[in-house]
Amino acid sequence: ESWNMSPSALEQAFTYYETIGKLPKAVIVVNLFGQSAEMFALSKICDRYGVPIVEDAAESIGATYHGKASGTFGKMGVFSFNGNKIITTSGGGMLVSDDRDAFEKMRFWATQSRGPTPYYQHSEIGYNYRMSNVLAAIGRGQLRVLDQRISARRSIFQRYYSALSILDGIKFMPEQAGSQSTRWLTALTVNPERTGVSPTELIEALAEENIEARHVWKPMHLQPLFKNCNYFPHDRDKSNSDQLFKEGLCLPSGSNLSEEDQERVIACMKKAMYGRSKKH
Repeated sequence: ESWNMSPSALEQAFTYYETIGKLPKAVIVVNLFGQSAEMFALSKICDRYGVPIVEDAAESIGATYHGKASGTFGKMGVFSFNGNKIITTSGGGMLVSDDRDAFEKMRFWATQSRGPTPYYQHSEIGYNYRMSNVLAAIGRGQLRVLDQRISARRSIFQRYYSALSILDGIKFMPEQAGSQSTRWLTALTVNPERTGVSPTELIEALAEENIEARHVWKPMHLQPLFKNCNYFPHDRDKSNSDQLFKEGLCLPSGSNLSEEDQERVIACMKKAMYGRSKKH
């Protein structure tokens, strides 16, 4: 329902790994396209097995789930300020945690694991993961406009929804009850049998008009890097993520997208669908 991690699939995974005596060290829950996953159900499962959650809120800063901020449910929360995010420092990100000991350990690693000595001394492998003061200042400035950016993205989503949801074969990413998505990206599915056009054909048609649209993220289990890893689908007979990848589409969603430009995207979508439908 959330297009994010399935509690049912997570339960299947835990059952399997408990059987072979190899529970995971952590569960990484990813909040896609500006919406929080079903954190109550996922947290309940992880708590039962005593396994912490690392919440990947890279795409969902500003979203809420039952009144609580996305990224604050897990033992750790990770945010991204990459150039394509709703607020940006051009790169880098932020980590949050209520576990002060763990947080200080991560700060230690992020500053090259330098020991408390008057000279450079390293007892552990460290990394240079610090954000510069200049980028941090930009980030703090951007935080002041986060609510405005969210409002703009949600308005953009609503215009797309009003214009396109009435078309047969188009379904938009749902918003869970009790949560608020930032609508960082407007994501939808296109049923080729009902629309007469595939997501790839729509992307190509939009590109001809100098409009960039993209497929939704390719599922991890379909990535060549992870081809030998176990995969637990929500439904044993059908993979939801495979279907979303097959039919999913992300439309231009920048906070500064004008109504005029958005109407051009909508018009191109309709033209591509209706034109190809007649050919089919």
